[in-house]
Amino acid sequence: MNVNAISSPATTSSDEDIIYRAKVQQAAEKFESFFISQMLRQMRSATKEIAGEDSIYGKNTNSDMLDYADTSVADVMSRQRAFGIADVIVRQLLPKT
Repeated sequence: MNVNAISSPATTSSDEDIIYRAKVQQAAEKFESFFISQMLRQMRSATKEIAGEDSIYGKNTNSDMLDYADTSVADVMSRQRAFGIADVIVRQLLPKT
């Protein structure tokens, strides 16, 4: 017998729907965060490549902290749905209510 197939009386289909919607929202925001983080990393890498030899942008000083900062900024921006990527994903995965 499949344990996941057994549902408790307290769990209704609307509760499952709410949980599913919350998971879709969270996954969409995480994807947007990942996308923004990768974009920021690529922008920083490109800046380092085109920077002159004596430029402060060409040095690897504190690169690990800058990566952490990029990830934090990406998380905040994704929660605000700044790029709209999460909104598009949610619209594709969830029917209109």
